Amino acid sequence: MNDLEVRLRTVQERIAAAARRAGRDPTEVCLVAVTKGQPPEMIWAAYELGVRHFGENRVEEAEAKARQLPPGITLHMIGHVQSRKAERVVALFQMVHSVDSVKLARRLDLKSAGRATPLPILLEVNLSGEESKYGFQADRWTEDRAQQQELFTAVGEIVALPHLQVQGLMTMAPIVADPEQARPVFARLRQLRDELAAAFPQVHWHHLSMGMTDDFEVAVEEGATLVRIGRAIFAPDQPVWCTVSSAESRGGVSDR
Repeated sequence: MNDLEVRLRTVQERIAAAARRAGRDPTEVCLVAVTKGQPPEMIWAAYELGVRHFGENRVEEAEAKARQLPPGITLHMIGHVQSRKAERVVALFQMVHSVDSVKLARRLDLKSAGRATPLPILLEVNLSGEESKYGFQADRWTEDRAQQQELFTAVGEIVALPHLQVQGLMTMAPIVADPEQARPVFARLRQLRDELAAAFPQVHWHHLSMGMTDDFEVAVEEGATLVRIGRAIFAPDQPVWCTVSSAESRGGVSDR
């Protein structure tokens, strides 16, 4: 096996072991290989090893790679999306993890009107309260009635949009030294998902997109169905394929 295959198989084994520890079927967890900064050749190499779900952070980089990507893959937008780029996102991606406002959802809905099927989306929530993170504010949703009402009102507006299909939630945990410190964030996302499922039973709240290289095992134990992993697969010393301006790189959702 080459180095990429060794890293990929190790990650897959760790995901499966974490799922079994939680009494879950490992097939319930989908690995999204984060390919930010990776050349198309690396994406093809992972594809040939069986990976079918890939995550990109930036529209511009995904567009530059689009004609060189393998056939039949599912491309996930996992980074912050500006409303003015909604049309480009709809044209490129099969799922958007990072819907963080009603404004963005409305824009995506408008641009998805011509699709044969609704665009699958996840609602990004900020459970840590960190100002550096995007997402619907939900750091006090259990005890702050006003925040909870604002959040649930926004969700109600989004699930009513005809050309989007809400499938779950996404979050980023704080960067911590010990992955166990991220566990409460993942548990709270699962709790929020369950409350939203009760409030909006017309939606199939299947997905929890949470967990990256440094904390994905804890996320799986807490119910993650989508884990976004880049560095553990593509090694931190891989060359960056394309560069972006500092304005474009700020605040993106990436694998740490």
